[in-house]
Amino acid sequence: MGNFRFYRRLHLFPGLSLNLSKSGPSVTVGMRGAHLTFGRHGIRRTVGIPGTGIYYTSRSGYHSGYHSAHIETPIDPHSQVRANAVATLAVLAFALFIVLAIGIIIGSAISH
Repeated sequence: MGNFRFYRRLHLFPGLSLNLSKSGPSVTVGMRGAHLTFGRHGIRRTVGIPGTGIYYTSRSGYHSGYHSAHIETPIDPHSQVRANAVATLAVLAFALFIVLAIGIIIGSAISH
């Protein structure tokens, strides 16, 4: 899609964000200096020293082609589209579950 980029982070709760981008949604859990991001391409773990620009990121469930020793058997495009849709729905369902759980917790705390 050319050079068009889109990214939006919605802070749902301290330590929990829903990230929306052209490549799909993801959920980030953690704080400055250490967080996990769950998305279509797997899990990304990031740790760093806030304010310095020094950080380390590792990924799991993601193969980047030439840098990967693992050779995957290609699947047909229809199956890939379906798998991507299922992964996107799973991330959105997880985010919705977290938001509902937080709402229930806040609601019960307010009513007592």
